[in-house]
Amino acid sequence: MIDLILLERVDGLGTMGQTVKVRPGYARNYLLPQKKALRATKANAEFFDKQRAELEARNAAERAKAEKLATTIEGLTFIVIRQASEMGQLFGSVNARDVVEAAQTAGHVFSRPQVQIDSPIKTLGLFSIRLKLHPEVSSTVTINVARSPEEATVQAQKHKTESKPTEEKSDFDSAFFGESSEPVDLLNAEEEAKPAKKGKKAAATEEADESAPKPKKPRAKKAAAE
Repeated sequence: MIDLILLERVDGLGTMGQTVKVRPGYARNYLLPQKKALRATKANAEFFDKQRAELEARNAAERAKAEKLATTIEGLTFIVIRQASEMGQLFGSVNARDVVEAAQTAGHVFSRPQVQIDSPIKTLGLFSIRLKLHPEVSSTVTINVARSPEEATVQAQKHKTESKPTEEKSDFDSAFFGESSEPVDLLNAEEEAKPAKKGKKAAATEEADESAPKPKKPRAKKAAAE
């Protein structure tokens, strides 16, 4: 492991001025070449202390610039035209450079390292891309990959329709909530329904009793005296 002094905030590692331990390969291939850190030597520590105010001021200016750009491009969609098969598979792919070029065509400028794309895009469709505009500022844009501007418009409309939440009421809602969507007191409703059911049954019983033949009364036996 190698000790480094960070010159800016690095995700998952630390903030400006912090001394951290990293793998040699990570230091040689990324942090040191990108001037994101210095080796943690006594001379570099003294240099950082002298330059700290200037580095912090520069970082604040770059952050403000990134925040302004983020508010401008957040949620925007950039169209990338590519040839593809009938199944939607691209004859090639869309990578970070293509995202940068599509944004530049629309009048927005950022660099390839700022495009956070895990793997090249190889199909038609809409894809959310995260932009790391500054160690402390991120933004999200959409890449609409299509075979023509007309197809890009159709894809965007379809995506908008599919993303819209449905407002239809379910059968359950219709049964227990009226058009005003006011909740019904189920306990009172159940109690009110019981007498109605009982009355209906009683009426049916009475009707059956009336239609049934009435039994004849037995004639009284004559008194023994007669």
